[in-house]
Amino acid sequence: MTEESTALPWPVVVDTAAGTPADLMARVARGDSDAFAELYDLMAPRVYGLIRRVLRNPAQSEEVTQEVMVEIWRTATRYDADRGSLTSWVLTMAHRRAIDRVRSEQSSTDREQAVAAASSTTEYDEVAETVTTNLEVEQVRHCLSSLTELQRESVTLAYYGGYSYREVAELLDAKLATIKARMRDGLIRLRDCLGVTGR
Repeated sequence: MTEESTALPWPVVVDTAAGTPADLMARVARGDSDAFAELYDLMAPRVYGLIRRVLRNPAQSEEVTQEVMVEIWRTATRYDADRGSLTSWVLTMAHRRAIDRVRSEQSSTDREQAVAAASSTTEYDEVAETVTTNLEVEQVRHCLSSLTELQRESVTLAYYGGYSYREVAELLDAKLATIKARMRDGLIRLRDCLGVTGR
């Protein structure tokens, strides 16, 4: 890892006479903004370096570094020196934030890919449905052409025209009983032609 890849994109001046990181943190916990500025200058380069190694992206690394430093300011009272060094506490926080960002980016990418996949699947399904419908229409036309003229006219008027048996009989100038018989025979032939199994 080169110095350039982990260096902060802003200048840092550290006053070593300001005290240890733990001393600074104790002052930050009491709300001392000057102590936080000193702690920031001391810790930000290491935080940025760790985050940059995880994220690789300089802009995102800067953003997450800022988030971590703000979290340190907000949660300073939670730091317990008896449980570990300040550096370990801060770098653990930085590592968690970096991993959270990676997971968030991955989730976002997964969602985008899922939406894209769903969109392409929908388009494919629409095409498949159109083709299937067209094939079924052609099959019905073929089967209708195999009926006698009276059967075909009766079925077409009743099912596509919405006419009742009596109206079909009047339109075709035929007896009602004849139309009912022809339609029954026609529908049986259609069922057989289309391969529909009877119940």
